[in-house]
Amino acid sequence: MKKIICFCFIFISCNQSQKDMHAEAAKEIMSADTAMNNLAVKEGFHKALLLYADDSVLKPSEGELPVIGKTSLEKYWSNANDLKTISWYPTRAEAASSGDLGYTFGNWTLQTADTIMYGNYCTVWKKHPGGKWKFVFDGGNNTPAPLH
Repeated sequence: MKKIICFCFIFISCNQSQKDMHAEAAKEIMSADTAMNNLAVKEGFHKALLLYADDSVLKPSEGELPVIGKTSLEKYWSNANDLKTISWYPTRAEAASSGDLGYTFGNWTLQTADTIMYGNYCTVWKKHPGGKWKFVFDGGNNTPAPLH
């Protein structure tokens, strides 16, 4: 009898699935993405992205090889003017059931003195110890003006 009870206990404990964290994680990365945008508008695009970048970040650039690593990204942007005229908003967030990896997808707008540019972006996020989200990949493209 003890063997049967022990077997049942082991069987039940081995078959319990982990809590599905994808919905909670999706909300968290949507919030992290929005907070990064708010900081970019206030403090600058480069400053905001560097604050939210994972040390192993991968950042492609149009017509160039991707920048790999946060230190390389800091160096890449060291002589560039920081922009406060770019803003974005996530329209979709998805996360793995484990709750430690996910992405946001959304639209961005860049305003200059004489033009407005539009585009889409996709950012991949990774949850760090302590619950902070950092992005490991960020890329986007230009699009026509959105239809109203």
